[in-house]
Amino acid sequence: NHKEGQSCDCAVLHSRHPVASFFHLFFRVSAIVVYLLCELLTSSFIACMVTIILLLSCDFWAVKNVTGRLMVGLRWWNQVDDDGRSQWIFEARKVSAQGSKASSEAESRIFWLGLITCPMIWVIFAFSALFSFKVKWLAVVIMGVVLQGANLYGYIRCKVGSRKNLTSMATSYLGKQFLRQTVAKDDQTAS
Repeated sequence: NHKEGQSCDCAVLHSRHPVASFFHLFFRVSAIVVYLLCELLTSSFIACMVTIILLLSCDFWAVKNVTGRLMVGLRWWNQVDDDGRSQWIFEARKVSAQGSKASSEAESRIFWLGLITCPMIWVIFAFSALFSFKVKWLAVVIMGVVLQGANLYGYIRCKVGSRKNLTSMATSYLGKQFLRQTVAKDDQTAS
């Protein structure tokens, strides 16, 4: 029995957006499954390619426009100025006045796990297609890497901030590590 106030690791009980959580994984996992089983199911490369690209496109749209906003409160898009310059825009939902989050920890884990794992799988497929000389599949796999990689890049930038913030965070982290090592060495030599 799950009583109010008790914690439970069950993602379903903590999911505020179960449909979004389902579709966040459905399109990306379906594209991977179709890629793996396609040659067993049909001999038509074109049918497989179109199915996979449609699933990847649906995934890209759903993650970029719906699941990211609902599950983790992040949103990104690219806008072209009047001057023709491309500008990336990143948004993060503000925490409410009560300090409560609109998304659950389980949804956040599902979102980031799917967002990071699936592009890595497509990269493995790319190397596999390249080294096994399956050139016709390389275009499909590259499409998977590009579409899912773009979402991953966009959401990492949303989460971490602009490139300037990312660079300053990395510099700050490395500086702290260097300081810790220096202090630890000084402590060891003083002992």
